[in-house]
Amino acid sequence: MYPALAVYEALRVKHPNVETLWVGGEGGMEEDLVKRAGIPYRSVPAAGVHGVGLRALPGNIAKLTRGVLESRRILKTFKPDVLFFTGGYVAGPLAVAGQDFPTVLYVPDIEPGLALKFLGYFSDVITVTAPDSKKFFSRPERIVHTGYPLRPGLLNWSREKAISHFGLDSSLPTLLVTGGSKGARSINMAILNHLNELLEMTQLIHLTGSLDFQAAEQRAEKLPADKKRRYHIMPYLHEMGAALSAADLVLSRSGASSIGEYPFFGLPAVLTPYPYAWQYQKVNADYLAERNAAVILQDELLNDKLLPIIKDLLTNGHKRDAMRAAMKNLSMPNAAEAIASQLVKLAGDETL
Repeated sequence: MYPALAVYEALRVKHPNVETLWVGGEGGMEEDLVKRAGIPYRSVPAAGVHGVGLRALPGNIAKLTRGVLESRRILKTFKPDVLFFTGGYVAGPLAVAGQDFPTVLYVPDIEPGLALKFLGYFSDVITVTAPDSKKFFSRPERIVHTGYPLRPGLLNWSREKAISHFGLDSSLPTLLVTGGSKGARSINMAILNHLNELLEMTQLIHLTGSLDFQAAEQRAEKLPADKKRRYHIMPYLHEMGAALSAADLVLSRSGASSIGEYPFFGLPAVLTPYPYAWQYQKVNADYLAERNAAVILQDELLNDKLLPIIKDLLTNGHKRDAMRAAMKNLSMPNAAEAIASQLVKLAGDETL
């Protein structure tokens, strides 16, 4: 969703009159955000078919069939010049219905999921965050390495402005901990288990997600006053650019944003791939670790290895500087513009 919005904003800069329709799933969580951005929204029935079980499969196939029919009606009415997909099974019905339309696909993670591989068959151009994605598609000549489209709001923060925003001590290093909007339970628990020791060496911006925020608040109340001042906890942060600008080191999962946003900020990372899913996050983490931009801390080792790894990176400025330079070297800050240009090229300049 966020990469698509970033591309939309980049497209509007040069083509302010572009007519856009966002097609999402019925009851999709993105609907409110898309409408707030001023983009008309239509929904289609959609459902996954991989790994859902035999009992759910017939109903999901029926949903997809209805989704294709509704997508055809939408395309017949809207008459787009080009289609843009960023993944998810919701895009499947529209891809099938719109196979005669010029299509651009964006692949956020290095290894595409099944839905993205399926969409790849219908795409004239496949834009990717990292060149390593080429090996996962059968026609690499369609691949364009653009980088990860950055949300415009991320770009508005300097380090000094961010430090002031959080009321941080500029003489202390800052560790950012984030597990996404819902949080990461194992990361949160490891942080809370070692909170006293961590706050002896750093100040902490801890984005807990909603599920563990109350537990973190209760733990914070038991801290001595000097350490409590160093502990900044929030369930969620809209101004994510502020946290990324202020941080000297980040501990997080390794979703697609880690290979796009961390390079822009040159932010060294300790990455803990989510272990209970296919290996997309592991592939992302390996990509950064192999380039010396990140350190991998396996989820099952969080409690035992967290303190020594964080201490080593916070006290070893030379190592952190090398990681920062390696991370920054992967940055492609004009990714949104590059993808927007592919849309314009495929649609034809005269239409956009």
